[in-house]
Amino acid sequence: MKRRSGGRTVLRSLAGVLAATLILSSAACGDDDQGDQGGVAEAGPTGVDDGSELTLWTRAPLEKQAKLLVEAYNAGHQNKVKLTVVPNDDYVAKVGAAAGSGGLPDLFAADIVYVPNWVNQGLFQDLSSNIDGLGFKDTINKGHLSAGTRDGKAHVLPFVLDLSMLFWNKQLFKDAGLDPEKAPANLAEYAAAAKAVQATKKPGVYGTAAGLNCGGCLVFTWFPSIWAGGGEVLSEDGTEAKLADETAQKMYGTWADLWKSGAVLPASAGETGPTWTAAFTEGKVGLMFYPATLLSSTPFDVGVAGIPGPDGGASTFVGGDGIGVSKDSKKAAQAWNFLSWMMSEEAQVEVLAKNKDVVSRSDLANNKYAAQDPRLVTINEVAGKGDTPVALNFQQAFNAPSSPWLTLVRNQVLDGDGDLQKDNSEITAVLKQ
Repeated sequence: MKRRSGGRTVLRSLAGVLAATLILSSAACGDDDQGDQGGVAEAGPTGVDDGSELTLWTRAPLEKQAKLLVEAYNAGHQNKVKLTVVPNDDYVAKVGAAAGSGGLPDLFAADIVYVPNWVNQGLFQDLSSNIDGLGFKDTINKGHLSAGTRDGKAHVLPFVLDLSMLFWNKQLFKDAGLDPEKAPANLAEYAAAAKAVQATKKPGVYGTAAGLNCGGCLVFTWFPSIWAGGGEVLSEDGTEAKLADETAQKMYGTWADLWKSGAVLPASAGETGPTWTAAFTEGKVGLMFYPATLLSSTPFDVGVAGIPGPDGGASTFVGGDGIGVSKDSKKAAQAWNFLSWMMSEEAQVEVLAKNKDVVSRSDLANNKYAAQDPRLVTINEVAGKGDTPVALNFQQAFNAPSSPWLTLVRNQVLDGDGDLQKDNSEITAVLKQ
């Protein structure tokens, strides 16, 4: 399912699109109208700041950004937010159990690929009137808003945007005789650069790396190559996979060749997600597709560019988390006070942009902190060329440890066999369930 923004399809999820099993029970689903209680609408433009304690859950990959936002809010408001950070692999189960028992926190964030399902199950309250009252509504990331909209009613705002980008280690590029200031323009140049780094034969250093046993990691980093090449990954309604098309085949071929050449970190074959970026951060990988949120914590000089397609272009998976007021919250007006502040220039620029994170409002993209680092300008520019796939059964089709998408990739890249059309049809079958 596609969402349009700025004349181009824009989607969203994320770095953090890691494997988990969706186990929300039928009790968690509740009544379909449960999330449309309307209580938040009474909060007014900025909600209520009366000294209430609010609870907020987030998953571990976004812990740094969540803590910065909560600390800044608590320092300037009577309300106080108590943050709980949940391990990524436990998050879906925790939300499901809490939803079934009426124990959700006042606010909770959700990987953007889960948002449509959780909105459909009524886990979030309706924020439509409040969001409509924001003077900058039209500048808010539309992929996130669309993912949380059901029957014309918006239920979430962007919490933290995470983009998949091409990162390269400038020192390793120099050592390999490559131009450290020039990004590979297409997948062939990407592969050539990886092989050049591999050819330096530095101990423990590899050309590239990927999460080849992590469906979510591969969604986050490989879908953009298809979009950059002019292809699509899903049908408009999100019920049909298009992952056997020509552009996708070229991408699989590039990675199969890289794997066969020995230029891919061997541990990539078993990487299920928790450490899929670690080798690059440790300076042991020449280039890879990498979360933009890790720019500020990467301890050496890196180049940053959009993810290229087989023949050029650039795109990104606009991932990360949306956030909303839970169906169980009795403090909706106070919770909206946090959300409205979170979208303010103070929070977006002086908290997120200052930390080298992507802002969720297009009118704040060219802020003073981005201007100080050309890489941030690049990230903000590529955000407008990105996509976020939306499908109710996205988790089962792509992110789950036994997903048919993961089977397809491993057949095409690691094993060099398998029926591509059949594997693609298996993804479609799950999407249609």
